Amino acid sequence: MYSNNLCLIWKLKIILRVVTHMSSAMAPVKPSGTAGPKEVELILVKEQNGVQFTSSALVSPSGQTHPSGEERETWGKKIDFLLSVIGFAVDLANVWRFPYLCYKNGGGAFLVPYLFFMVIAGMPLFYMELALGQYNREGAAGVWKICPIFKGVGFTVILISLYVGFYYNVIIAWALFYLFSSFSGELPWIHCNNTWNSPNCSDLNSTLLNDTYKTTPALERGVLHLHESSGIDDLGLPRWQLTSCLAVVIVVLYFSLWKGVKTSGKVVWITATMPYVVLTVLLLRGITLPGAIDGIKAYLSVDFLRLCDAQVWIEAATQICFSLGVGFGVLIAFSSYNKFSNNCYRNNTESCSLWFVMLCMMLRCWVFVFCLSPGPGLVFIIYPEAIATLPGSSVWAVIFFIMLLTLGIDSAMGGMESVITGLTDEFKFLHKHRELFTLFIVVFTFLISLICVTNGGIYVFTLLDHFAAGTSILFGVLIEAIGISWFYGVDRFSDDIQEMIGQRPGLYWRLCWKFVSPCFLLFMVVVSFATFNPPKYGSYYFPAWATMLGWCLSISSMIMVPLYAFYKFCSLPGSFCDKLAYAITPETEHHLVERGEVRQFTVRSHHTSSHHTAKQTRLQQFNG
Repeated sequence: MYSNNLCLIWKLKIILRVVTHMSSAMAPVKPSGTAGPKEVELILVKEQNGVQFTSSALVSPSGQTHPSGEERETWGKKIDFLLSVIGFAVDLANVWRFPYLCYKNGGGAFLVPYLFFMVIAGMPLFYMELALGQYNREGAAGVWKICPIFKGVGFTVILISLYVGFYYNVIIAWALFYLFSSFSGELPWIHCNNTWNSPNCSDLNSTLLNDTYKTTPALERGVLHLHESSGIDDLGLPRWQLTSCLAVVIVVLYFSLWKGVKTSGKVVWITATMPYVVLTVLLLRGITLPGAIDGIKAYLSVDFLRLCDAQVWIEAATQICFSLGVGFGVLIAFSSYNKFSNNCYRNNTESCSLWFVMLCMMLRCWVFVFCLSPGPGLVFIIYPEAIATLPGSSVWAVIFFIMLLTLGIDSAMGGMESVITGLTDEFKFLHKHRELFTLFIVVFTFLISLICVTNGGIYVFTLLDHFAAGTSILFGVLIEAIGISWFYGVDRFSDDIQEMIGQRPGLYWRLCWKFVSPCFLLFMVVVSFATFNPPKYGSYYFPAWATMLGWCLSISSMIMVPLYAFYKFCSLPGSFCDKLAYAITPETEHHLVERGEVRQFTVRSHHTSSHHTAKQTRLQQFNG
């Protein structure tokens, strides 16, 4: 048609600066950050006979303003965001817990409930948090300006991330200690000629390994010095070796986070990709070992009868809640640094695809585990002993523990970013002092973590691991899903997504957000309470006071939901119905409450008698 025409496409961006002069009688003034230059994109096609307008569209402003009035930082590249998300989700637990659950619950059959729950709950919740953070461009607490009464759940997830940091950084310190120990001609956990070995110690190469009365050189004595503690009430002083390693970890975390996502987005290029390279190398080495085929067959054996066991489904559902990292506020924080027009649906698809690649890589890791030794895959016991049997074991040990460091660092970075972003966005004065506030957070975390590097620190570590992010994180995600789906509204949330990416979420996503995911999470919360078992470490059972202390820690984060709701309700003006209207209405629409109109409800007042002015307020569905 246009063979005789020379077509040139021009894109003209016209900046329309709209200055509005409104009085209280006409319309309320928009809150800070909502007004700004608008861009109109006009696509012109120049033909032989003239100029024809082919299309025009409003384009979101390229820059987004932070609520404090400052320009909000964004990711340097899109891949920085994707690597940060994947790096956080793929953590140390994927190396030891996932292989163990799979081996314990029917081998490959365990993937059936796991993938099922991933589809109906994991992916929808993942998408929900990405969209929530990107649209509101705030941290875990600030996003709840869309429904103020639920802001307490934001502080819940921030506290959970902070609590996890108290002991998660200690795992990285252990890996660093092992890394330093690996730079030797002979690994120290091979022989029993160390001062910390027990009388029953047996060399790894000894035929006495199968003797139940003998033990191999173990983590508990060589690193933790657990034999010098009688229990959680006998901690002792911090070990200087582990304290030094912990300090190095804290320094690395600080300089990875102090400048925001501009620096952390570059760090993840190493920390998020290194594990896959190392796992591939370990796989290639593992399948060449004697007995590898037998180990692989044992691992890949499928026992579908295990699917009749309810516990298998419960453990699969629990693992899903932690596999993609929902509920820690990290996904909300990371996505809040995306551009407003970023396609978060595509991010969700890409992240889940990368997660599938990660799953395949973990399958490689599992093969490596079971080629050497079936069992729980404890990173600091089974793996070091297995690596010690390889030729050139020191080299393999260095490679392996570097992988553990990178796995831990990017996950720890995500947890701390959730805390830092969540609080700096909520308390605006902190935003101008991010570097100092980041220093405060990492130092505070370091001081608390010192308890976990004492002689009896493993008991504190176990207690934190058991209570910090168990039932509480399931509860937090449940309240988050209810707040979005039933109070803010799935339709409203879908409109927000359409405003960002130009299309509404499909029926599958809306049904999962509205019904499936909340029911799933409610089931998991009930199950977690019903199946609670007191913590223990090996044969050591924690005293009752320690268990109560653990529950206090767990409740301290969950209680933020009702506490903040009560505070918010009491601080709002007006009658009970007015307070309720303010509490469930987005802050940007509070002017509608003042005029008697709410997004979901209409508030009307009238006099009931000419002799007195008793005020009655009623709520009725608002169809406007």
